[in-house]
Amino acid sequence: MSGEQIKWGVVSTIKADAGDILTFAAHHLEAGAHRLFLYLDAPCPDAFPHLKAHPKIRVTECNETYWRRMGRRPVKHQVRQSANASRAYQRQAGDVDWLLHCDVDEFLWSAGSVAARLAALPSDTRCARVRPVEALAGGGGTAFKGYLPVADQDTRAARLYPQFGKHLKGGFLSHVQGKLFTRTGIDGLEIRIHNILLDGGMNPGQAELDGLDLCHFHAADWQSWISHYRYRLQKGSYRAGLAPSRSRETGGITAHELLSTIETDHGEAGLRIFFDEVCADSPDLRNRLQAEGLLKIRNLDLDTKRRKHFPEFG
Repeated sequence: MSGEQIKWGVVSTIKADAGDILTFAAHHLEAGAHRLFLYLDAPCPDAFPHLKAHPKIRVTECNETYWRRMGRRPVKHQVRQSANASRAYQRQAGDVDWLLHCDVDEFLWSAGSVAARLAALPSDTRCARVRPVEALAGGGGTAFKGYLPVADQDTRAARLYPQFGKHLKGGFLSHVQGKLFTRTGIDGLEIRIHNILLDGGMNPGQAELDGLDLCHFHAADWQSWISHYRYRLQKGSYRAGLAPSRSRETGGITAHELLSTIETDHGEAGLRIFFDEVCADSPDLRNRLQAEGLLKIRNLDLDTKRRKHFPEFG
């Protein structure tokens, strides 16, 4: 199939304010998505009518009635995300060829046509991975950092983040796995956060999607990061039980252990030092990233897109 024939969509489980939800939707519509399947994990009456009225959006409120039909409401939000994504894949995605599962703070970027990139994949590709770039916090929202490949990660991480680099996977505070586009129409396939499952295997027929980035706004600024910190430490991306940045034998520790130790020893002031070195947009960090070939400038122009696609939103 040609790029003109390929249709792709996005599925996301979202708990956010109306502006963020509509910005996410507008960006991916502008990027060429044929369909958006949006599952609202909490009510958002300010966004719902705008989403419902759009011909390319299918919006579902994940209320008590919805979860009763699904059998039960999973306690962990990660499980709810996977359940909704798998439902969209199995029941709703018949009019798209590829489905991307991502979060409300992740924005697909491509220098060219997304559909053309997907059309160029081999016919036996079942899933295609988009790697993340992580936003520098507190700047204008256009500067991102690329992740460090495993091969030379230690040396380069030490140059980029002298105090904390050895404890960061790929130099990122958030995930380095990225997210998957999945070819639709495959019986028995289930979608997870970063992977797919089929016939007892994980990510069969996987390819890398070069030329695309998943722009991840993990932390907008210091205040945003510290306000989300406790939840992430207990239940989210810094929770206990996730894999360490490297093997235990080589001194690896988890993000939970790293941040808990910093907080115990130095309090919030210590967390601020960590944030400033690893996350904050600064001339020094930009220069270090530029020297390593990892500074990515992506002008997403999100407000303009939201106004274009949802002009009646206040």
